[in-house]
Amino acid sequence: MQRGRWVKVAELGELPKGSMTCVEADGAPIAIYHLQDGSLWATEAVCSHQYALLTDGILEDDLVECPLHAAQFNVKTGKALSEPAEIDLKTYEVRLDGMDILLKV
Repeated sequence: MQRGRWVKVAELGELPKGSMTCVEADGAPIAIYHLQDGSLWATEAVCSHQYALLTDGILEDDLVECPLHAAQFNVKTGKALSEPAEIDLKTYEVRLDGMDILLKV
């Protein structure tokens, strides 16, 4: 049985397809991604290489690029795909309940 609780972090109308936002859940910055296909994904919002908010970077398809040193991550898996990042991002479960975006923390 998986533990955790679902918390509302945003509303779908605030996050158009192809965009991302940084929210706070349990005191941690979390990046929420709304991909062009309509799917929602969530990772840590801070680059694993050096402190920079990934939501200040570029989202293209299912990749996010860090604004500081251009490290790229897969938003679905958290996998670090390019240097200088070598550590994967933590991912979070995210779901839609009506128009509410919920995150499992």
